Amino acid sequence: MEADLIAWRRRLHTMPELGLELPDTSTFVREKLKDMGIPYEIKVNGSCVVGILGKGSRCFMLRSDMDGLPFQEESGEEFASQNGRMHACGHDLHATVLLGAARLLKQHESELKGQVKLLFQPGEETFQGARAAVEEGVLDHPKVDSAFAMHVAAQMSPEYVAYGSLPMAGVYGFRITLTGQGGHGSRPEKCIDPINTGVHVYLALQELIARECPAISETALTIGQFCAGSASNVIPETAVLQGTMRSFDEKTMAHLIARLNEIVPSVAEAYRTKAEIEVISDVPIVRCNEKLNQEIVEGLKELEPELKAVCAYHVMGSEDFAYISQKIPASYMCIGAGIEDVSKRYVEHNPKVRFHESALVKGAAIYAGTAMRWLELHGNQ
Repeated sequence: MEADLIAWRRRLHTMPELGLELPDTSTFVREKLKDMGIPYEIKVNGSCVVGILGKGSRCFMLRSDMDGLPFQEESGEEFASQNGRMHACGHDLHATVLLGAARLLKQHESELKGQVKLLFQPGEETFQGARAAVEEGVLDHPKVDSAFAMHVAAQMSPEYVAYGSLPMAGVYGFRITLTGQGGHGSRPEKCIDPINTGVHVYLALQELIARECPAISETALTIGQFCAGSASNVIPETAVLQGTMRSFDEKTMAHLIARLNEIVPSVAEAYRTKAEIEVISDVPIVRCNEKLNQEIVEGLKELEPELKAVCAYHVMGSEDFAYISQKIPASYMCIGAGIEDVSKRYVEHNPKVRFHESALVKGAAIYAGTAMRWLELHGNQ
């Protein structure tokens, strides 16, 4: 079914949608499930699709995300998106892999010793989708016992699968709005400059990493957006900084959050500026169940001996699959999808990033094989 999967992936790649609003993407997925004879329900305003196969009291869930990113594609692919958005994180591959697994599982449905739930999720890039799906009962009716998800890696060779107990860090996203008093650039003494305040806030927050986190701690703080002003001779009324803090340690994260809420108002007050802090995201660490990890790795060796499973997945990126791994035993792994020309491998979220499509059939087989093997070990006896 490789040709079908490549065609599906390329179709999805041309039409990336954002956040929790994926009407065309979810319609595409629903049509494919309908063609396969797989019943499904929709959640999260119709943008989340949940398929179900098999019968029995035990249930294993496979999850893939489907949303894109808000920037213009520069990959040079013939099927590149033209709508100002891009599947630069491989979510088009993720959705296709799960569709491929759905087809395989449907063909073997009579052999399943339990149920398999298929979660096609929106809103991973905004850290909203998994939580919304959980709140709408995706882990219930039938109750999900364990879950598995994978992410493609554009800089990892296709023969590798990476795993780990803590693959992804927790993330705290924030928006700081500084309000001063705008005016003419020739008379700064008559104004309150929020850009000046923002610069000092930026520097003060960087000191949190340099002076308040242990040197060996796995912690990162990034201000990814600093917006202010519209003309060179005008002091603006407001400045906005957006950023994230990431860590694998809850105590460190709690300390950083507390200090953020102390430092920003204090610096703003020193420069006569009002400050408002808005929480954009607060996502926990992705924690994998060690026993489940080992069971899946053993299954990979049986499925394809040439696959190289390495215990090396531990990165500062974050994933809202964490909301699922908090609730039930779960595993989250990474499958290589690096193109053959290593010099042209870009990291995810780069407008030039490309992915090796061999990950499609391989990923579909891993998903389907993992679900079948888990039910063989833990399903209806």
